[in-house]
Amino acid sequence: MGAEVRAVSDVDDSLRQELLSCWTDVTNAGGAVGFVPPVTEDDVAPVLDRLLEGVRSQRDVLALLTVDGATAGFATLVGSSSPLRRHWATVLRVQVHPSRQGQGLGRVLMAGVHDIARSRDLEFLYLGARSGTGVDAFYRGLGYTEVGRVPGAIRVAPGDDREEILLVHRL
Repeated sequence: MGAEVRAVSDVDDSLRQELLSCWTDVTNAGGAVGFVPPVTEDDVAPVLDRLLEGVRSQRDVLALLTVDGATAGFATLVGSSSPLRRHWATVLRVQVHPSRQGQGLGRVLMAGVHDIARSRDLEFLYLGARSGTGVDAFYRGLGYTEVGRVPGAIRVAPGDDREEILLVHRL
């Protein structure tokens, strides 16, 4: 399996569609990536387009996971506009397509995210994870440390509020 992660700053219409399909499929498979299933591409598209605005501005970077040249997942490194926090970035929307899950590609993707962050002289990464999914254990296994929880930060349904688990990784 030829898996690689590369930084992307130019997203053409074809890649945008692949990202949109991936994000929709991940959400509908139960992934905690900003939505609650079921969603359509029309639901995801405006949020993807805002994410891509940050990428096009070069403040943010898209970490694209490919396997044998085909898009298999992605994550985004969101840079800080504060001069006091330019050594930090936030990791958002970490996802591997459901057809590719269970192959260790989440670890490959995150290793690539870390490499991209180091190449940009970042020293710390921050991310939030939805409680109740178990994904926080995945991030702890990658060296992230839980630094707090925000009760009720994520509402997945009426009466179903979840904590946001805050995690930090020193590169």
